[in-house]
Amino acid sequence: MSSVLYDTPGPRAKRRNVFLSVVFFVLLALLLWWVWRTMDEKNQLTWALWKPFTESQAWTTYLLPGLANTLKAASMAMLIALPLGAVFGISRLSDHRWVRGSAGVVVEFFRAIPVLLLMLFANEFYDRYTNVTSEQRPLYAVVTGLVLYNASVLAEIVRAGILSLPRGQSEAAMAIGLRKGQTMNNVLLPQAVTAMLPAIVSQLVVIVKDTALGGVMIGFTELLNTRQTLAANYANVVQSFVVVAVIYIVLNFILTSFASWLEGRLRRSKKGTGAVLGVDDVDDINAGEVGGTTATGGGGTI
Repeated sequence: MSSVLYDTPGPRAKRRNVFLSVVFFVLLALLLWWVWRTMDEKNQLTWALWKPFTESQAWTTYLLPGLANTLKAASMAMLIALPLGAVFGISRLSDHRWVRGSAGVVVEFFRAIPVLLLMLFANEFYDRYTNVTSEQRPLYAVVTGLVLYNASVLAEIVRAGILSLPRGQSEAAMAIGLRKGQTMNNVLLPQAVTAMLPAIVSQLVVIVKDTALGGVMIGFTELLNTRQTLAANYANVVQSFVVVAVIYIVLNFILTSFASWLEGRLRRSKKGTGAVLGVDDVDDINAGEVGGTTATGGGGTI
């Protein structure tokens, strides 16, 4: 079946795709076998190195507290960055030049600075000019850096999502007398959310992963930082990296799965405008229309 994006592959293309798929899986199997053999030769597969992860102490003392701090910093950054990014994204579409220009300068400035530099700067700022305690300062610095950087990126996502809509949407809204704010809130944003959702979720995944920068550079006790302490106590560096990587994969999979479910729900809600009719309901409607036509015709004849 052909589409506007690609043509249906012919017999030769199908054979080539099958051959490339077989080659890929063979190379992948060889890579996995090489990794397994190398770890086995280095005695990294011994049960003593993996056993701590089957006991509660490694989780309750190290991994779970670090995971809690990771989720805390990520959730705080998301709750602040999402509305802030939406405000700046909409401001960049303002008719007022000073609003549009100011928002553009802020967005481009913080989008150009690495998030790690923002965390380091925020950490020094809270240390020198505020009364934030040393225990709370790493969390505040991580959240501040994540908010400043990701809000600017989300602002661009919001702006691009709104601009991707056909101009007829806003023109039709203005034709029926809606003001610009009403057009944005009631017409453009509800439609743009579905288009923006995949990009927004990708940025939220980045927020979760970037919390690890705070653990490496400013001592924030997140998941990767607590892994370091765990590996030092149990002498299982590689194993702890594997477990932490699996935890991050599970977290991001849950986040993307929820976003996919939400996106599908939003798309389905926009397809229909009423109840779904069954076959019997359609037959009844058709019968009523036929009866009404006959009666009208009969009346007209009389």
